[in-house]
Amino acid sequence: CVTGLSSRLVGEQFQRSNDTITKYFKHILVFFSSSPFYDTQVHFPMDQTPIAQAILGSPHFKYFDKCIGAIDGTHIRVFLSTTDHMFM
Repeated sequence: CVTGLSSRLVGEQFQRSNDTITKYFKHILVFFSSSPFYDTQVHFPMDQTPIAQAILGSPHFKYFDKCIGAIDGTHIRVFLSTTDHMFM
């Protein structure tokens, strides 16, 4: 769940079944990762976009220098080529 809590705990908090919580979480996930929302609201940085100094100064940056993926809990759809699937 986006809150970092399990579906069970969220269901208990809102007095809903685990099935209901999971069902609506999936609906929200599909909404945010599909058109028109995804195409109009998600903007990727350009190759020329400078990396923020706070990131460059982090001792952890060297491990993630060439990484592509999620930032601050966001979900970015990424598709691997079939040759890369064997490494997953």
